[in-house]
Amino acid sequence: MRLLAILFLPLALSGCSALSALSDATTVLDVYELQAPDAVPQGGARSLDVIVELPTTTGALDTDRVMVKPSQLQAQYLDDARWGEEMPVMMQSLMLRTLQETEAFRYVAREPLGLSGDVAIVSDVIDFHAVAAPEGEGAEVVLRVRVQLVRETDVAILSSRTFEARAQAPATDTPTLMRAFDSASDALLTEFAGWVLSVL
Repeated sequence: MRLLAILFLPLALSGCSALSALSDATTVLDVYELQAPDAVPQGGARSLDVIVELPTTTGALDTDRVMVKPSQLQAQYLDDARWGEEMPVMMQSLMLRTLQETEAFRYVAREPLGLSGDVAIVSDVIDFHAVAAPEGEGAEVVLRVRVQLVRETDVAILSSRTFEARAQAPATDTPTLMRAFDSASDALLTEFAGWVLSVL
């Protein structure tokens, strides 16, 4: 399974506790990491250096905590889990590894080898959370990321696109929610890789 639970501590959770509990800074949290898709589109070799910049996001998402929304206007964090990195850093890592797996580019990294790369990937994470189902059972994971491909030589925007992926979680316990995050991430990153290959 691509979704890794780095640290596992058995916890007794009720069926709806994951989406209703407030976080406690003193609690030891399980650590989760999302992984790049198992299969990504492949492309012919391009003599391009691609730099994946750190995504921007809102303050509430700029954390290693896993956001959940009991309602549209209310945001909380899972009380028993966190991401292995702050979410923007994790997203940067996922985008980078996904593009590396295409084997289409000469160089893909966070920083250029020289003064600059050929193309920069600039992104903004708009949504990265789970929303409680209106009927009170399960949840929906929502991921939405705005991405721009920018040519470094003249800072021209080559293309822009917003990617959105959703996945249903039949229950609100943390492992089930994390599988939904993994499924949505897989779909979003696969579509992202195909788009980058088509533009470049």
